[in-house]
Amino acid sequence: MNSTLVGIFSVLSYGIASALIIKELMSQCEKHRASIRLAWLGAILHAAYIIINIQQYNGFNFGFFNAAGLVALFIVLLLLTAALDKPVEKLGVAIFPLAAILLSLDMIFPEQNHRLTPNNWEMSVHVLSSIVAFSLLNIAALQALMLALQDQQLRSHHPKRLILALPPLQAMETLLFQMIAAGLFFLTASLLSGFIFIEDLFAQHLVHKTVLSIIAWIIFSGLLIGRLRYGWRGKTAIQWTLIGFILLLLAYFGSKLVLELVLKKI
Repeated sequence: MNSTLVGIFSVLSYGIASALIIKELMSQCEKHRASIRLAWLGAILHAAYIIINIQQYNGFNFGFFNAAGLVALFIVLLLLTAALDKPVEKLGVAIFPLAAILLSLDMIFPEQNHRLTPNNWEMSVHVLSSIVAFSLLNIAALQALMLALQDQQLRSHHPKRLILALPPLQAMETLLFQMIAAGLFFLTASLLSGFIFIEDLFAQHLVHKTVLSIIAWIIFSGLLIGRLRYGWRGKTAIQWTLIGFILLLLAYFGSKLVLELVLKKI
């Protein structure tokens, strides 16, 4: 099967799903499942694209665009799973186009020189927990941005259609901290598996990721403790969520971007 054709259909599915969500937001109509079904189709085709490439090249390519595309797939899957019982499907207006863009870049700029085939379960646990942690905290960061916009609009007493389509402010905050808690669990698993299974976690190209990930872990842990003990919410929760996510973004993709695309050293 042609992976490029599968990827194109995935991009189209993501694009149409995004357009339907925008239409729902602009018209304030009741949500329908067509956008979610198309997003599921896009995710399934996205996964098929990755699987075909793995089979074709005997391993997954952890180059910048390929790794970003894999993370985007996990973010979409986690969002769609959460949308089964939580009102988070509107976040798809940002996530689905992002997944489509990253998948398109992966197809336009294919790389075959960063193959990595984890040959033991320990490395697989570390890689998978890292990706899930980043994906969950990415959704939390988007949730925080939506929460900030919602709070600003409600304070202005002139909420726009997007804000009116969102769940109540308190429900949005609850969802934010649920996403953070889930992401922190997997980030903890990622750090522990790294310390236990990786021989030199502070080796070149890993030291910055380790340090930034630990700082992000401290921030998210402190945020949850502050929520439980001091009732932190609103701007405090939003600001520290975004700071923690930016640190993770730099940890996971900062060096890959500089080394692979700018300096072309790896």
